[in-house]
Order: sequence, then structure tokens, then C-alpha cells
Amino acid sequence: MLQFTDLPACTGGTLLQAPTAAAPIHQLLIDSRRVGQPAGALFFALRGPRHDGHRYLAELYGRGVRLFVIDAEAALEGDLAAFPEASFLLVPDVLTALQTVAACHRQQYRLPVVGITGSNGKTIVKEWLAQLLSPDELICKSPLSFNSQVGVPLSVWQLNPTHTLGIFEAGISEPGEMARLAHMIRPTLGLFTNLGTAHDAGFASARAKAEEKMQLFKDVDTLFYCADHALIHEVAQAQLDSRRTARFPWTRQRTLFDGQQADVLITIHDASAERTVVRVERAKPLPQEHTFTLPFADEPSVENALHGLTVLLWRQVAPAEIQRRLDRLQPVAMRLEMKQALNDCYVLDDTYNNDLAGLSLALDALARQPRRGRRALILSDVLESGLPAAELYKRVAAQATAHGVERLIGIGPEISQNQAAFAGLDTAFYADTEAFLTSFQPDQFRHETILVKGARRYGFERIVAVFQQKIHGTVLEVNLDALVHNLNFYRRRLQPGVRLMVMVKAFAYGSGSYEVANLLQFHRADYLAVAYTDEGVDLRQHGISLPIMVMNPSPDAFQKLRQYHLEPEIYSFELLDAYLAAAQEGPLPAIHLKLDTGMRRLGFAEEDVPLLCQLLQRNLGHLRVASALTHLAGADEAQHNEFSQQQLAAFHRMTPQLETALGYSIIKHALNSAGIVRFPEAQLDMVRLGIGLYGVEATGQEQEALRPVSTLRTTISQVKTLPANHTVGYGRRGQAVDHDRRIATLAIGYADGYDRRFGNGAGEVLIRGQRAPIIGNVCMDMCMVDVTHIPDLRAGDTAIIFGEGLTLPELAQRVGTIPYELLTNVSERVKRVFITE
Repeated sequence: MLQFTDLPACTGGTLLQAPTAAAPIHQLLIDSRRVGQPAGALFFALRGPRHDGHRYLAELYGRGVRLFVIDAEAALEGDLAAFPEASFLLVPDVLTALQTVAACHRQQYRLPVVGITGSNGKTIVKEWLAQLLSPDELICKSPLSFNSQVGVPLSVWQLNPTHTLGIFEAGISEPGEMARLAHMIRPTLGLFTNLGTAHDAGFASARAKAEEKMQLFKDVDTLFYCADHALIHEVAQAQLDSRRTARFPWTRQRTLFDGQQADVLITIHDASAERTVVRVERAKPLPQEHTFTLPFADEPSVENALHGLTVLLWRQVAPAEIQRRLDRLQPVAMRLEMKQALNDCYVLDDTYNNDLAGLSLALDALARQPRRGRRALILSDVLESGLPAAELYKRVAAQATAHGVERLIGIGPEISQNQAAFAGLDTAFYADTEAFLTSFQPDQFRHETILVKGARRYGFERIVAVFQQKIHGTVLEVNLDALVHNLNFYRRRLQPGVRLMVMVKAFAYGSGSYEVANLLQFHRADYLAVAYTDEGVDLRQHGISLPIMVMNPSPDAFQKLRQYHLEPEIYSFELLDAYLAAAQEGPLPAIHLKLDTGMRRLGFAEEDVPLLCQLLQRNLGHLRVASALTHLAGADEAQHNEFSQQQLAAFHRMTPQLETALGYSIIKHALNSAGIVRFPEAQLDMVRLGIGLYGVEATGQEQEALRPVSTLRTTISQVKTLPANHTVGYGRRGQAVDHDRRIATLAIGYADGYDRRFGNGAGEVLIRGQRAPIIGNVCMDMCMVDVTHIPDLRAGDTAIIFGEGLTLPELAQRVGTIPYELLTNVSERVKRVFITE
């Protein structure tokens, strides 16, 4: 284990002060919001275009962190006296130091390591390979998809002396990145998944991208890949043949592109909707032939599974054992899901696997939830840690406590035998999942946020099911990672110093106000905006502390504004007079003045400004103004550019008068999502991000740069045949003309927010990747689709109402509306599920 005293020699850095220099390093920390256990945490103060880790040194010191890596421009200015117990390492570049420390850690271990790269499937292949090899090895693998310049060092740091094999993935987006990743991973074995179009823009050609990725394998003993990807095969030959690297390609065609005979030939022998039977022929070391059944039917899963199968063949695992392991392969749930549950609880569903690295990440997610009530952890035995049980559960207990867990329910024989490690927590232990379910009483759980973390064998999905608030076949899946992607897209457009207000009105455009607000708070948005006071009150009651602007306050809610420190938008003299009268009873929060420059909905017109200034001057002791704002009426369309410029000119005339009357500067903001894209010169002090955050680029110019945040899914309730000339649904509008049709009834209707205008062929849904048109009218709780062209459907199969492949802008255009309407119309009776990696 590295100590702080090892770092100068490792990184070439300089110790500024080191009272704790002999301290062992247990954790590499790059995010000030995710401290967990501060003892032994080494914080790297990374810089980025819009963030600087050096800003959080004092905060982290106050939370117990004592080890820091800073760069040559750190603004300590000799003020080390403020950190008397801290050790500081000064380096030229903090990211390079992070990667170098990880590389030094990797050099301490002499074990086989599999490095995985490719355009697609890296994480799936890594997880499946770990499943397939786990009977033979104690495996350290990348958590989730930690494959970037900062993800790889955090992954490699997980290596410890108990591991017998490492499996790490590496992802790149531009030239020069792979050499740095290879230096940290130092793979002895390599696996190249495939070569697609992802990140093409960063490379001169597909070959250049393949050559860059191949650098990961320059020192491996053996490389695995599918030779049907001609460019991978060609580059592997060109770059690796001159070295001692053995190539272990497999193919589905007997003769390769260069005329060579394949060593491993894999052909599809049989396939159904649920499985694929393959025949494997090997020429070396002796001719042999075997048949295996894969528990998957879709092409990406088949290829990913065949990569793992090939590695088992190379390791000479017996065919019967290979089949046994293939049978146990499970789909990879690469995400944590947050679900509403009974008695005002939330469940964080992470029931895929249970190892120490994954537990730490899941506990981070739990700690980020600021809701009222306690945090609870339902945990199975932690498998394949390689640690003695007493040491393992001592670590688990320390992690749980550090992340604010107050209640622990342990399930499994090993954790039950080590319950003494969890002294100080409210605990209960059960021998197995069945014992917990038998004793489950819903009233024992109220207002809690519950992390359910279990190894696959324990079947914790049954535990999640009993916590579910309501059973409904329709779910709105909100991808929080996509939301962060979109947030960062707009943040990159902002000039230095420009603040960001994010709109979470209308239930966060239908996505779920608290959950979205919590993520925005974690990612340090500057302001939130809601439509009504009750929305702001709900956010405050759930622990949201960011400044919140209320866009439509009413005088009867002014006391709520004071109680929950919500800042109202004031748009009329009547509302201002009422607010000033309420302020006589005690201080009220600052206000935001709405100026009408041409929208002609709400706000003070330009001719109102002189009187407004007089009122403000007379009440300087009772009132503080936080900002002035206006709204552009046509920011999303070029045809209104001149009018938008007129609005901005009016705003620039009005705001100086207000600031003169107040005697101080105020925040000024005019741009919405579309304006951020089209009028960068008018960002002023703050911008307001709305529909763009949720994946709809209002101008249409850069829609491809955003990721869809919401996917509305439902289930098939029944499939039946509609005979020719028969009808289906109310009004007999859906008719099978000329021939029989197969009709699927879906568990969604207009009461769920599915617009009736989609009826009679105007709308479509996606089932198994194919479009199915709506037939007949949309009913209150269901609708029908024509699935004649989609075979083998059954009740319980999934249909996508909107999401990737069937976008909100397309659907809105079909029925003559806008994406906002479709998104905000999704009923609150539809369960929201929030997913994140």
C-alpha cells in the first residue's frame, strides 16, 4: 500500500508540508462531494473548464481529509497555517499525478490483467467475462463503465493482494489518450470488442482510431478479437506481429479477409426468440468441435457472449463447464434505479451484484439523497472480496457509517455471523431472502431512503417488489446520466462567470421535481425555478437547499415564502404592493423583477420603470432585489431575430435604471434554452435552462448533441387476432380491412397522459425495435396497436411510447403540438424510475 511519503518519488512532485506524510492511502478522491471515509483519502484537486478542485480544499479539510495533491498554480499563497494537520503535494499537473499514482499502485502487483477496449460492448464484455471466470479467480474489475482518463485510475486503485486477476476497460475519444490508460492498466491479456462509429470525429480515419485503440495491447501476451471486423484484424497483424503477442481471433466465416484459415470458427446452429445455439470448431491445438447454447438471441449480446466463450476456450475450460457457466450468464444491469416506494420511502435498486467497489459507489448515491428520514441499507453477503470475513464486514460497517446509514438489514449466513461489526446501527439479520420476506411488515418502513444491494443469487428483486408503491405496467424511466450530459452541454456554452438557473417547474417537465432538483444540487446549479409556491415547499421538505425562484407566487402564500426561503418573481404593481405590505410584518426573501420587453404576458413594461424605481427607492429597507429578468418571445426561430434584439435592447435600457434606484448591482438574465444556443453574446449574468435539460433542443440545430432523458414504457396486456372486417375499441374506429390482424393491447391510455390525438394511426410505438401503429381510439387506461408484422409477442412484453428511436419532437409533430406538452402530460400516476450508472 502506498503512503504519502512515496508520492514525491512516484510523481516527481514536491512536499509543501507533510505532518501526516506517513499516512497510508486508502482512497483516491477526485470529487469533494463524495468523501465517504476521510481517513486515508487522498484528494486530487483537478481543474476543468468550469470547475477547480482547489476551491474545495478548506471544505474537505473541515470534513476530515488530510492528504492533498495540488498543482503549481494553487492559490494557497502560503496560507498553510489554515491546514495545520494537512499534507500537500505540489505537482505540475494534477491529472497526470492521479494517473501516475495509479500506475505506481499497479506496479506492485504481478498478476494477469485483461485490458478491454472497443467502440461498443466494453462494459458488458467486462461484466460477463468476470461472471465466466469468477469460479476460478478472485477478480478486480472496473466499476460500471469507469474507462476514462479519471475512471481508469480509480479502477486500478481497487487492486489488492487478494486478487488473482484484473479486468479493466479503457475508452478513448481522441488521439494520445490510450498510451496513458495503457500505462496504468498494463494488461497482460487483451480483448478488442469491435470498431464502430463512436468518437469518429476525434480521429482522422477509422484506421487511425483502430491504431490508437490497439496501443492498449502493445505489451500483452495474447489478444482476443473477432476477425470478422476486418480493420481490427488488419491493424492487429500490422502492429502486433513484430512482437511476441499471440493473436487468438475467432470468426464466423471459415476464411478470413486475408485468405488465412481461422483458428476458431463459430457458426449459428439454431436460434429462437430467447436463445442461440452455436457450433465451435477449433483447428489448434487439436481439431475439435463443440456445441454451446447462449441464453441470448439479439446480435449484440451474442457477439459479447462469444468474446467470453473464446476466452474460456483459450483457458481450456472443459466444454461441459463452459456450458454451465454460459447458462448462468445474466443480463448486465449497469445502472442503479431509484424508485418510489410505500410509506413515502424511496428505494435505490442495485440488485445486480455485491462487491466492495460497487457497494462504495451505491453508498455514494445513497449519501447524495437529502430527503428527510433516515438512510437504510439492505445488504446481502458480500461475495468474492478475498478478505477474511471479520475484516470484510468491519470495512463494510465503516463505509456504511461514513455514508450516513442508520439502519442495516443483513441477509445471508456470513453477514449474520458478523453482526457484531455493525454495533451502533439499528440492525436486523436474516438467514436468507425468504426469511426477510416472511417477516416483512410495511409499517416498519416510513420516510426512509433504502439502498437494496445484493448479489444476484439472493434474488433481491423480490425485496424491491414488496417495497413498490404501486403496480402499474407503465413507467417513465428518467436517465439521470443523460440529464447530466445535457446539463454539461449547455454549461460548456456559457462564458466564464455566467450562472445557471434550471427550471424544475411542472414536476420538472414531468420527470420528477425532487429527483431532478437533487441531481442539480449535487452538480452545483446556481438557482432552481418552480412555477408555484407549493412546488418550492416540496423541494425544501425533501432537503433541497439551492436558491429557488417561484414564478407565479400568490399573496396568500407569502408566509410560506418566508418560512421556506423561496424567492418570488414579482411581475406587477399589485403583487409588489402586497409583498411590501407583508414585509412590514418581518423580513421576506429577495425578489426577482419580471420585465416585459415584448412577450406581453407578465411583467413591468418599459413605461412602468420610473414608477417602479420610485417604489424600490422608498422601500430599500424592506426589500432586496436579487435579479431582473425578461423572456424572449421567439428565441428559437431565426425569423424573429430582429424582434429578439429589440427585446434585449429594451432590457438593457430598463435594468440600469433599476440598479441606479437600488444602489447596487443585480443579476440580469434573459436567455432560455434556445437563447443559450442562438444568442451567446446575451448571456449576461445568468441563463435559464429549461426543456434543453430534458433532451429537447428547441432550435433544432443541435438536437444530435443532446441525449433523451425520458423513456415512457408500458407493457402488453394481451395479444389477439382481429378477424378481417372486424373492429376494435370505442366507436369501432379500428378496423381490420381485407385480412386478419394481430392486435396488442397496451397498458396505457389518456389517463396516463397518452394523447388521444395519437389514435387511429396517428401514433406509433416501438416493440422489439419495430414500429407498431395505434389502431382505433386511445382509451382511458389502454390503447391498441397493430403488431401483425412482429412475431412471437406475448403479454408482458415491453412497448416504448417515446424514447430513443421514437423521439418527442417526432411525436409532437405528428399531432401538431410541441414536445413540452407531451412530456408534461405524463400523469403522476405513472411510476417514475430514475436510473444512473
